[in-house]
Parts: sequence; C-alpha cells; structure tokens
Amino acid sequence: MKVAIPVKDKTLTFFANAGHSPYFAVYTVKGAGMFKAFTFEELRANPRTDIDPEHDEAGHHCSHGDSDEAHEKEHYDMAKVLEDCNYLVAKRACKNTAAAMANYGITIKKYSGDATKADAILSGVSAQLG
Repeated sequence: MKVAIPVKDKTLTFFANAGHSPYFAVYTVKGAGMFKAFTFEELRANPRTDIDPEHDEAGHHCSHGDSDEAHEKEHYDMAKVLEDCNYLVAKRACKNTAAAMANYGITIKKYSGDATKADAILSGVSAQLG
C-alpha cells in the first residue's frame, strides 16, 4: 500500500493543508498491525498552479466559490498525481480535495498530532492504515 503526506519540501516537513501543499512525500507501507514498515519512495510535486503557502496556517480557508471549475480541476489534477496511493494523511482538506481523492479511490486520514516530520506522522497514523 502507498501513503502520501503533504510536505513543504525535501526536508519532509509536514504541510497541514493537503490541497495547497507544495509536495507530497510518498511512502510504501508493508506488513500488518504493529509490524508495519515504511519506506520513503519519492517526493512528488503538487501540479496545482494556485499553491499558496499561507494556506498552511490554521484558520486560513480557501476563498474559491463552489462553482469555480478551474479551481476544482486543480484538485483533480493533484489527485491524479497520487492515484497509485491508498491514503492521504492531512490535518486539513477542503471538500474539493476530499471529492478529488475519493474519485481516485484515495482515503483521507486525519492527523491531529503535533509531529512536524512526515515519518513521525506516518508512525502516528499507522494503526489507521489498511
């Protein structure tokens, strides 16, 4: 199984808002139960053209309307980059991100802890993964 975690850059620092993350760290998860092993596979760039680092701040919400087709397409382009992943781990994801991920069969798992690095977050949610 594969898991994507939104990150700021190659330091693999967590980016809380999945839809506006500059990159995704993709991990392969093997094993079961408490014997899961995680292998970092690659860093994938978010293809969205409207990335805004300010969207990572708590309380900052997308200002796009419900019928903004171009904005909605950006979310589907982002999900396409992750289509081989089973899960996306995030603190926040708007309804457009949720819909796009569901369309590609990607389940969003909410992370509410305080870790800042992708591998620590993955360890924190591992019990929730398949």
